[in-house]
Amino acid sequence: MTLTLDNRSRNKESSLTQALRQIQQLNSKIQELEEQHQDYVQKQQNLIGAIAEICVSPIQEVEALRILIYRGEAACRQYLRSVLVKQRKNS
Repeated sequence: MTLTLDNRSRNKESSLTQALRQIQQLNSKIQELEEQHQDYVQKQQNLIGAIAEICVSPIQEVEALRILIYRGEAACRQYLRSVLVKQRKNS
């Protein structure tokens, strides 16, 4: 009887230890994802500032934001570069 209770206690301990380890791993992953999200938000904010500086018309701004939202940062930067090239040609 005592041996059975000891085994149950050990099993419960190992289950709790395993659960604690999993919680710690999840917390680490959450922290990593939060940091990635903060980096993403910072990049978006920087890009929005660049859009406001580079685009000379509201239509260009809307297009740049649409590209940012639907196609991502790299496509938006490419669009902004093309806008700058056109502006230089027109100057």
